Amino acid sequence: MEDNKFELLQQKADIQARIRLLPYSGTPEIKSIKDKKYLYIRKRVAGKLTSTYVGDYSDELYQLLLRNANEEKALNKQLRQIDKKLANLGYSDEGLDARVMQNLDFARANMKINIYDQAILEGVATSFPQTEDIIENGTVNGMSSSDVQKILNLKHAWEFILDKDVIRCETDYGLLCHIARIVNEGFFYNGGRIRGVPVTIGGSSYIPPLPIEIDVIEKIKEITQGTFETIDTAIELCLYCMKTQIFIDGNKRASVIFANHLLISKGQGFLVIPADNVPEFKKMLVNYYEGNDTSKIKAFMKEICWKTF
Repeated sequence: MEDNKFELLQQKADIQARIRLLPYSGTPEIKSIKDKKYLYIRKRVAGKLTSTYVGDYSDELYQLLLRNANEEKALNKQLRQIDKKLANLGYSDEGLDARVMQNLDFARANMKINIYDQAILEGVATSFPQTEDIIENGTVNGMSSSDVQKILNLKHAWEFILDKDVIRCETDYGLLCHIARIVNEGFFYNGGRIRGVPVTIGGSSYIPPLPIEIDVIEKIKEITQGTFETIDTAIELCLYCMKTQIFIDGNKRASVIFANHLLISKGQGFLVIPADNVPEFKKMLVNYYEGNDTSKIKAFMKEICWKTF
């Protein structure tokens, strides 16, 4: 049920993005003025019918406007169907606080550098210009296809949590699983399913036990419903998910984005490990895994990795 809701929300966000990319919005109409024909787009705005000039009439332009209008109509129909399904699942579309709206803009403005920082944390051999090119164009020369896929998956995961509908959702296990599935897309058949095989962590003697789903669900709920400051809760959530190694892969990527959903939904900035600080962070993370000096990494994340506006 929960996963179905997130699937629907992701579909809704994708459709809304496609609608925004349409060059025209409305129904084409032809007006004749002094024996000449002109093309306009007619649509209703705030309850009032408007008519916007497009250009001189031509069959080619008219057919383009017709195709555009038909595509918009089909996409809006899909949106209505998705909204109906979401309503049946009990999803409510509530307004967002102004601070949260500002935080969404803040995170979007920094999304490229955040994705670059996360890629470096994952050991992806990339530069910022290469990362930017992948985000904008989907491909780049001189990089492996798997590294390109990781960056594209990070882009899709960030776009997912920065959707206005998704940011309203509760920061819970179901959301985490969906994020993990996005970051593992193309690498594992179901990268959002809880791990059922043993794993080891390079450079650490810590061997994470097999996670038990009900325990993970309850622990995430315990962390998110605590009485700590939002940033402390987000850091605790991020580190718990990393150390537990809930999924077969992509745990650091999913954990950071999951924690950011909580932060952004509360209008409290975002959390990312800067590329220049990755070596230091990894050393502290190993100590954290092994139960040594756990306060140091939390202080580091709060002082160095937390960005506010």
